[in-house]
Amino acid sequence: MYLQKIKPFIYLGGFYLLLSLIIRIVFFFHPITTASFGVFEIIKVLLLGMVNDVFVFIPASSFLVLYFLFLSNSKYKNPYGYIILSILVLLFLYILLIPNNIFRQYGGPVTKVALIFVGIKAFFFGLMLFLPTKRIQIRNVLYCIIISLYVLLIVFNAVSEYFFYNEFGVRYNFIAVDYLIYTNEVIGNIMESYPVAPLFIAIFLITAGVTWFIYKKTKDELLTLPNLKQKFGLLSMYIVSVGISLVVLPATEQIRSSNVFANEIQANGIPKFYWAFTHNELDYFQFYSQIDQKQAEQNFLSQYPQHTLTRNIISEQPELKKNVVLISIESLSADFMEHYGNTQKVTPFLDSLANQSLMFTNLYATGNRTVRGLEALTLCIPPTAGESIIKRDDNKNKFTTGSVFKSKGYDVKFLYGGYSYFDNMEDFFGGNGYDIVDRNSFKPEEITFANVWGVADEDMAKKAIQVMNQEAKSGKPFFNHWMTVSNHRPFTYPDGRIDIPGNAKSRDGGVKYTDYSIRKFFEMAKKQDWYKNTVFVIIADHCASSAGKTELPMDKYRIPAMIFSEGFVQPQKFDQLMSQIDVMPTLFGMLNFSYTSKFLGQDVFKPEFQPKAYVATYQDLGLIKDNHLTIISPVKKAKQYSLVPEKNNLTPEFNIYYDENLLKTPEQKLIIDAVSAYQSTSYWLKTKQLNR
Repeated sequence: MYLQKIKPFIYLGGFYLLLSLIIRIVFFFHPITTASFGVFEIIKVLLLGMVNDVFVFIPASSFLVLYFLFLSNSKYKNPYGYIILSILVLLFLYILLIPNNIFRQYGGPVTKVALIFVGIKAFFFGLMLFLPTKRIQIRNVLYCIIISLYVLLIVFNAVSEYFFYNEFGVRYNFIAVDYLIYTNEVIGNIMESYPVAPLFIAIFLITAGVTWFIYKKTKDELLTLPNLKQKFGLLSMYIVSVGISLVVLPATEQIRSSNVFANEIQANGIPKFYWAFTHNELDYFQFYSQIDQKQAEQNFLSQYPQHTLTRNIISEQPELKKNVVLISIESLSADFMEHYGNTQKVTPFLDSLANQSLMFTNLYATGNRTVRGLEALTLCIPPTAGESIIKRDDNKNKFTTGSVFKSKGYDVKFLYGGYSYFDNMEDFFGGNGYDIVDRNSFKPEEITFANVWGVADEDMAKKAIQVMNQEAKSGKPFFNHWMTVSNHRPFTYPDGRIDIPGNAKSRDGGVKYTDYSIRKFFEMAKKQDWYKNTVFVIIADHCASSAGKTELPMDKYRIPAMIFSEGFVQPQKFDQLMSQIDVMPTLFGMLNFSYTSKFLGQDVFKPEFQPKAYVATYQDLGLIKDNHLTIISPVKKAKQYSLVPEKNNLTPEFNIYYDENLLKTPEQKLIIDAVSAYQSTSYWLKTKQLNR
């Protein structure tokens, strides 16, 4: 009985093993595979590969196991069938009609996906409940759909692995994770690079043929369903098999060859994808252009008066122990501000504050995620390939802005309206000496509004004032880094604060409400004794979107930034090109701090400052310098664009739009500059030289 009931798994698994074998044979003969193989090595690679495939397929078939586990005729008996159908209908209505349900709070397509899934489930359950004579036919249709989805995923994965290997010569790595994040760009690249129509026709024809074959061979197993005892026996066997898989897969990973291509061909892409997704790393030294390491460091460090990584910053003026409040604003693109041409008046307070501040008009974010902005403002280093350091395992004991403030006797805190475990922020900031104030610090009565991302910025502003009042009583200066949350999908906030309703779920509303909340914060701060001895740094973490005509569209990285302090900072505009990583070193210069620095950003008011900016995705690393954008990418690729400002009505310092013209003959010096910066930063991180 047990062998009969696992026939669908045997057929699906056999198809998966066959397709994986074909892919490996193709990889052996692929032009990108430049290594040679002996007969015994080929046999070893194929056998280890098959073992990997078997023990990957077992846990990957868990959804099919759940499908069979819940197949039953007894659940349609009165009253169970009506109870289950009622629950499904109520859940559907909850998702459809309740304005602030759990799915809507996540924003994006989550609500639609949940609605479709529950709707389909309720519809087919109702059919099988009320049409018992058609139950077998309906079940067969659903079974055929389930099998087709598995077959489609197997075929699609095989095709994806081929094209990934075709481009990079390896199985999945963090670039594959990157492809999931930048779907629009990836689809566009595929449309331009491959014969998409014939390819997808072939995929669907193979899927249809294999599905029909497996369906015909196994559909009779649905005529007699196992009882509860038999299901328990089958489930126990499956759980044991999964346990064995989790032991065997890491063991086979340790059986490696000196031949890199042999290791890649014998591997299975799915666990490599999982590893890349959880480890967030992309090895610069495997995938990017390199020069001699000493030369790279020498080139990069030549921008500093002392040509060393560890440098002594000496001020000739007395240090100013002013309080510092750094407000990093979620997703605030420059083009939301009236200064940069926006006519919707969604940042009235920030626009007015900019006129009273030192405003950096030509500043670029290092990335397009919050963790990238936090990394840039905290570590003051260029971005590196893969995920932000904040989300990596080796993210503690770094040289940070907080460590500089601590060395001066400051209280140092990170304030966040959500739960700081999100995006590994708690681990990073806590592991670097920051005290943390997050949603866990709020009493119920202190929260007037919250969504999935956290308490409203208005509530966080009130909490921040409480925290700063307490810090001021200690007699020590304080440095507080506050990260806002409200300008984030689903863009919900309390009604009655601004002229855009809180349930409109409008990005403009999210921006305007955050602007409103920051205004409320300053209104409260002005009433406090510590206000006049405080410097406020207001800067976006990244832009609202990152898609554009090129890998790194200039306007999608331009962000507003300003430093404000009544009676201390004179209103002015700094128009030279600069990076997010330059902001805090510049602030330390304004405070006349003397300290030992490992920051790779610069004080923009020093005579040796070199205008430039670093911008990146997870894999494309860019340097903006001398009216050029230089991009280095895997595998050892380099592109360069000349930057020509678009003609419009904006003044030059606020024009964020550029024509990026691809150069056939790049300037090699700028390519060397880009490689030197990113190679050196990656090496120093790898060798822990950027630790305290």
